[in-house]
Amino acid sequence: MRPSERAEAGRVWCLGSINADHIYRLAQLPRKGETVAALSCRTMLGGKGANQSIAAARAGAEVRHLGAVGQDGAWLRAALAASGVDTGAVAKEDGVSGHALVLVSEAGEKAIVIHPGANRRLDQAKITDALAEIAPEDWLLLQNETNLQVEAARLARAAGALVAYSAAPFETGALRAVLPFVTLLILNAVEAAQLESTLGPVEVPQMLVTRDAEGAVWHDRKTGETVPVPAFSVPVRDTTGAGDCFAGYVVAALAMGRPVSEALRLASAAAALQVTRDGASEAIPTMAETRAFLAQE
Repeated sequence: MRPSERAEAGRVWCLGSINADHIYRLAQLPRKGETVAALSCRTMLGGKGANQSIAAARAGAEVRHLGAVGQDGAWLRAALAASGVDTGAVAKEDGVSGHALVLVSEAGEKAIVIHPGANRRLDQAKITDALAEIAPEDWLLLQNETNLQVEAARLARAAGALVAYSAAPFETGALRAVLPFVTLLILNAVEAAQLESTLGPVEVPQMLVTRDAEGAVWHDRKTGETVPVPAFSVPVRDTTGAGDCFAGYVVAALAMGRPVSEALRLASAAAALQVTRDGASEAIPTMAETRAFLAQE
């Protein structure tokens, strides 16, 4: 894909994790030392990167995922492709794929344990080759579940692309390293507090802070503009991946040239729909579903 071949839909490149999510539903999360029986269990495609790629694709963007799976990961790559994501830059590495143990209570609370697997074994040459086609006005979306984030962000900015960084799981060193290349920093309220306590005010053009039931706030650090978006009131089934859905939708909408206020409202609606369903990647709504939801509000 060359700059002259840019899709009108907008292009999003996502360097991110690909996991097998093993999801257990429980009456309540176990307390220290407690053993509880699961009400049900499922295995599905997950990982912050895969979730965000799928969200961006279902929002209507042209999405290319950069990442890796292990020798056991053919089904993960196939599931990502079936969701409309270009997987040509997803490598197969030695060892196992990333995987997560996800515990979800009937109240929608969750606890997650992640093994990074192939997600932390990305090859520099493969990422460089993949990003040779990134162009101005494209977006690169990153999270903190892979290696080579700084290298990818540097390449994207050198090509004139925009970089969104979802600072999760929060790690001060990783955030500090990638910040000079970030256009949009995405954090939840807890991560924003961690940022303030460890790094203080940071220089970044835009910042987006999500606040669960309180919605989200966009901060434009250049103009001083603040754009709030309320959360929708819905019955909560499972909050796993809701933040990834929000981030993917926002970046896709921006890549498609939507105003910030519209991008935030679409993302808020998509995340609201997702939490009424089980799972992460499979629960992400399409743009048609999201617009139908908004039409009823």
